[in-house]
Amino acid sequence: MTVRTSPCCAASRADSPAPPPPTQLPSTAYGPVAGNPSGTGEMVALPGGAFLMGTDAGDGYPADGEGPVREIRLDPFRIDATAVTNASFASFVEATGWVTVAERLGTSFVFASPRSTEPPGGRPVPQTPWWWEVPGAGWRRPEGPGSDIGDRMDHPVVHVSWRDARAYAKWAGKRLPTEAEWEYAARGGLVQARYPWGDEREPGGVHRMNVWQGEFPTHDTGADGHLGTAPVTAYEPNGYGLYNTCGNVWEWCADWFHPTWHTDGPRDNPAGPPRTGRKVMRGGSYLCHESYCFRYRVDARSSNTPESSSGNIGFRCATALDARPLPGAGADAGGWPG
Repeated sequence: MTVRTSPCCAASRADSPAPPPPTQLPSTAYGPVAGNPSGTGEMVALPGGAFLMGTDAGDGYPADGEGPVREIRLDPFRIDATAVTNASFASFVEATGWVTVAERLGTSFVFASPRSTEPPGGRPVPQTPWWWEVPGAGWRRPEGPGSDIGDRMDHPVVHVSWRDARAYAKWAGKRLPTEAEWEYAARGGLVQARYPWGDEREPGGVHRMNVWQGEFPTHDTGADGHLGTAPVTAYEPNGYGLYNTCGNVWEWCADWFHPTWHTDGPRDNPAGPPRTGRKVMRGGSYLCHESYCFRYRVDARSSNTPESSSGNIGFRCATALDARPLPGAGADAGGWPG
């Protein structure tokens, strides 16, 4: 059994020394974003019922609490077929004037390779020097000043914190999925398979997800067709019609994170433990590599603080089956940093 202990491949504000004070800038200060304002928005209705959650394989990260395998029962629900796109998030910002946590704090975390070698004005994160905290980086400027999303409107929005994701979901008449809902949906109906399509990462030599190819963190070959994020409908969907539930971007879930709470926790519609200070993320990202962050599996999990954002964290939304999504339903009543 391989015992893995390395940290996840998403930077955290908890790792950043002395973050700058917040700046209260209106979203209009960043200029308009052109592109299709609607994005995809398709939701998939799932019947719920019982499924086996977690893994006992033993080749993941014990500290993450990937096991034990347990039978979970869920009520029917709907979930977005894709991660929320830049286009959809732009519509939300235009309608509400929402300013993301990264914009308010003035920085976010940018991976220094392969798109850039040394982000200007940034500073490396201790212990993970490939992550840089870059002033001006945000969802509109994924690599910092000078970058834009003009050719990535159908890519997942990134540099969004959990609080930003929650605000978008409330505006859209939705919510974030629970961790159990996310895993049930990501599995696509397969029982205890490692990936949404089976146990082989590249069946028949065909790439099925966007993860790091080559040697991490110095060289990504792009053999899967992408450097950085990919369009939200890249690759084939799983058996339930969901795209990119492995790789591309980490996805926020509603639950607070705990490594062992679920051992004896509820089995019917579990919604996570009481407040712990970190929120669950699922699915891995385009930066995951087996040598460093083997979390691009449907049974893998990780976490981050609710205020954290980086160039590989996004989200998708869910609703109860009898709840109809209501685009433009109003701005987030919770606000930030509540």
